Amino acid sequence: FSDYGTKLCKLKGEELAAAKEGFIGILKLLEGELGDKKYFGGDAFGFVDVTLVPFVSWFYTYETCAGFSMEELAPKLVAWGKRCMERESVAKTLSDPQMVYEFVDRLKKRIGVE
Repeated sequence: FSDYGTKLCKLKGEELAAAKEGFIGILKLLEGELGDKKYFGGDAFGFVDVTLVPFVSWFYTYETCAGFSMEELAPKLVAWGKRCMERESVAKTLSDPQMVYEFVDRLKKRIGVE
């Protein structure tokens, strides 16, 4: 997941398109695993949720860098992310999505990827 996410922020042209396709494939896989459950393990927030929830802060950056909508491509995953953010433990620990994007944008300018 993070490997493709990094590529979405660093690549252009055909390489970006290939990374985007791979990333969308992962989103679809996660959507399928989540299904109609509240959390990946069912009704309880569990290990898989804890492992994946940090990426919620990056959704906006991925969308912006690669030009797609998480809501359109993975609505169940977005809804899961919102449910997770309602948990105090998650809300207090995740970075603000806008700040993540601003950091990545500064980094892209520093390394010459614009």
